[in-house]
Amino acid sequence: MSLRGTIIRGEGEGERRWFAGGGLWTMKATAEETGGAFILVEDQMTLGKMTPLHTHPNQDETLIVLEGEILVHAEGREHRVGPRGVAVALRGAPHAFMVTSERALILTLQTPGSGEAFYRDASEPSTEDTDARRPPDLDRLRAAAQRHPDIIEILGPPPFEAAKESAARAKA
Repeated sequence: MSLRGTIIRGEGEGERRWFAGGGLWTMKATAEETGGAFILVEDQMTLGKMTPLHTHPNQDETLIVLEGEILVHAEGREHRVGPRGVAVALRGAPHAFMVTSERALILTLQTPGSGEAFYRDASEPSTEDTDARRPPDLDRLRAAAQRHPDIIEILGPPPFEAAKESAARAKA
């Protein structure tokens, strides 16, 4: 609910979307509501969800872990981030993350809010909690990224050992 410049949303409130990169998103504050200043998204994910190595050329991205744990790849190193932990990727900084707990709940703050077009392109409305476990559609994610190079650039596959092992098993 937006009240003359104030946005207030409780648990479960906000537009829900299944994201092609995996996870169930709830839009807590949209670019339209913030005048383009930022977007704020709650992301429910399950064990093993990972992003490709990527960068946001024109947006800063802050990940705030509410529940669970993620492994963040940044500056060539891996960092564990648990509840109440934060990871900030400034614009242009290559990064990726992977969920290492059974379930994770994070808030993603992206500034400015100009990146929302990519996320809408790479997602669809959702009404099912089970969408948090729905497998990613990486082809759709890559296609949306190609249409929005000012928002995201995919630099390569997920840089985590688990991703490399999974790829090796798939080739065997």
